[in-house]
Amino acid sequence: MFRTLRNRLILSQVIPLLVILPLMGGALVYTLERQFLIPQLAKNLLGDARMLAEISSAEFELWGDPVLFKNMVRRVQLDPDITVMFFSSDGRLLFSSDAADAPRLGERFSLAGLESVQAGQELALTNYSILRLRNVRVDVLEPVVDASLSVIGFVRVTYRVASVYESFGKVRTLVLGVMALGLVVSVVLGTWLAISISRPVRRVTQAIYNLAADQRREPLPVTGPEELRSQVQAVNFLVEQLHSLEQARRQLLANLVHELGRPLGALRSAIHALSRGASQDAQLLSDLTRGMDNETTAMQRLLDDLANLYDQELGRLELDRQPVVPAEWLPGVLQPWEAAAREKRLDWQVDIPPGLGAFSADPLRLSQVIGNLLNNAIQYTPPGGMVTVTAGASQAEFWLRVRDTGPGIPPEEAERVFLPFYRGNQGRRQGRGQGREIKQGMGLGLSIARDLAIAHGGRLELDSTPSAGSTFTLSLPIAERV
Repeated sequence: MFRTLRNRLILSQVIPLLVILPLMGGALVYTLERQFLIPQLAKNLLGDARMLAEISSAEFELWGDPVLFKNMVRRVQLDPDITVMFFSSDGRLLFSSDAADAPRLGERFSLAGLESVQAGQELALTNYSILRLRNVRVDVLEPVVDASLSVIGFVRVTYRVASVYESFGKVRTLVLGVMALGLVVSVVLGTWLAISISRPVRRVTQAIYNLAADQRREPLPVTGPEELRSQVQAVNFLVEQLHSLEQARRQLLANLVHELGRPLGALRSAIHALSRGASQDAQLLSDLTRGMDNETTAMQRLLDDLANLYDQELGRLELDRQPVVPAEWLPGVLQPWEAAAREKRLDWQVDIPPGLGAFSADPLRLSQVIGNLLNNAIQYTPPGGMVTVTAGASQAEFWLRVRDTGPGIPPEEAERVFLPFYRGNQGRRQGRGQGREIKQGMGLGLSIARDLAIAHGGRLELDSTPSAGSTFTLSLPIAERV
């Protein structure tokens, strides 16, 4: 019964009411009966007792005569449920309207409040209690005085209620009805709330099982309370991420097939040409071996990117920090890329101030970042364009900018170019080969470059305008000069 959230929510609504409603109902009934109904009944009895006491005081000479008492009770015509008793001043019973009290005539009663009545005070007493539902009694004691105002006895008027329910049944029925109605409304409301909460929870649970079983990967409707909406949004985010990972996996496989298939095809063609006597032609042999070297270099670069991606996913981009002096280190890093730029007939400009101080970094990893930036700049800048490399430093960081005059990157792709396997569909992301356009690379270079920058505690930013080129800025913090 307590194992499901729905049942617990229903019970959380019902159980407090099962405790609170009876307490509130009992308190209400007690207040009405004790504070209003019983005092009103006692007031009415007190009026009857005063009238009897006044008649008795007027005929005090006959006090103690049973005939007088009997005629007096008959003349007043009280409610048959009211018992009238006359007592002497010392508490002996002189007369009772209840025939069952006849054997007790002359008996001395020990009454509560007797001393107060003997002193001339009137009293109204009751044995009412919220726990006493039957034989509730209301007693009124009224002293009787003679001409000299001396107490010669007293009148006791008693109203005995066989059951409180008999007198206050309507009140209790109304209270119980309100309690029952409140309980029913609470159960209905609690059930509705429990269902409205448990249903989204079950949907989320089923969606998680479906994700684990690779069955359905559809987003859930965002409904329910704020906490459940947060859970649904988390599941939907997980679904979106799984979709992205699945697309990335398929893109990776497609890219691998393309990037490995092309150089392998070229290598097989070169091997077949050599096996058919191409080695006899010195120029042809030179061209084939150079082409084979270029293809194996491209494959090695692809393997390096995949290895870096693997380290990135495992979160172990370890750095071998060393003192790096930009003016001494950068020329050696830029030299191979200058040759590649000039081979493509690009204008190459470098501005590295000689006074830049040394800082701590991993020179091999930074070379990889700069190489990825320059490779993209040279690859996507058309012949006749320009690639510019500038460096500088402030008190807090070292920065290096790589700017090209290529077609630029559209704003909607400015952030996505740093995602693994992403390759834009614009002309900038296209290369030419054998008279047709082909997509270049696996889309890992910029992703790896940014992760390496972050691993150094820095950042890699892009500023690009379509048709006006792109500028990548690498910024690295300088914790302390070395």
